[in-house]
Amino acid sequence: MSLTTIPFSDAQVIGRLRSHASLLRLDHSVKQIFVLPGMVIAASIAGTTSDSAFAGRAVLGLLAVVAVASSNYVLNELLDAPFDRLHPTKHQRPAACRSINVPLAYAQWLACGAIGFLLAYAVSWQLFLCVLGLWLMGCAYNVPPVRMKDLPYLDVLAESINNPIRFCVGWYIVTSTVLPPASMLLAYWMLGGYFMALKRFSEYRQIGAESARLYRRSFVQYTEESLLVSALFYAAAAMLFFGAFIMRYRMEMIFAFPFIALLMAVYFKLAFACESPVQHPEKLYREPLLMVLLTVCSTVLIVTSFVHFPWLAQLFPKSGLR
Repeated sequence: MSLTTIPFSDAQVIGRLRSHASLLRLDHSVKQIFVLPGMVIAASIAGTTSDSAFAGRAVLGLLAVVAVASSNYVLNELLDAPFDRLHPTKHQRPAACRSINVPLAYAQWLACGAIGFLLAYAVSWQLFLCVLGLWLMGCAYNVPPVRMKDLPYLDVLAESINNPIRFCVGWYIVTSTVLPPASMLLAYWMLGGYFMALKRFSEYRQIGAESARLYRRSFVQYTEESLLVSALFYAAAAMLFFGAFIMRYRMEMIFAFPFIALLMAVYFKLAFACESPVQHPEKLYREPLLMVLLTVCSTVLIVTSFVHFPWLAQLFPKSGLR
């Protein structure tokens, strides 16, 4: 009997199916929480109210972004397999272990993308463009010759731009009549850059400069110092743009500033930990202090999105002395 006719055992089939299912990284779906602020702020400042179809749009929109994110994860793992084999933990991924059928995995990539596009289009053409942008950025990030993940600093900016795209998804679930504020989109982008730069720093610190440079080409140009400096830049830029947003739209959100600063400080400290959870954002829920601060920040931001304090306009007038 030739090798090509040897049937797979049930255990082998189940193992192969599990490997293909893990390519989707559904446990990373927690990252889609970045969609929710877009929904809250749209409801706050766009002058819209939830209608009877809102719940349906929300479910379809969230499923669309999850499907497209899974499509990007499949592509990421397929194209990163040779490099993941050089990483101390990522070498266990299915593609790196050669435990998947590569043509079937590429079919998964296309099928997940198509499902996401169809779900988004069922909501609105604006939402369709958002998830299409998310998918195209996944291609630009992973596929040669562009492969932005190999370019220092651009790798962080390309990955973190998914945050404002997610914000737009949330925005267009609620409304399709106006554009989201540019200041908030920039703040969201820079905040994502802060998180991503610290993820790069933690990874670089853990596996060492030599191994890091073999694993990821962008690390050739990085040092621990340059990554920390870039994280400081992204943090400052994020707060600058967020300040511009609250001055224009919701001055009440100024009460969230100290909690956001504390949350970012705790996250910064976590980046120095051994086997830091910063490298695996989907596991950050295991950090109690971080989760408490995130809950407080979210609560304050949601409340101040809808509660108005007229005296703040007098305390912080928009036009100063000439």
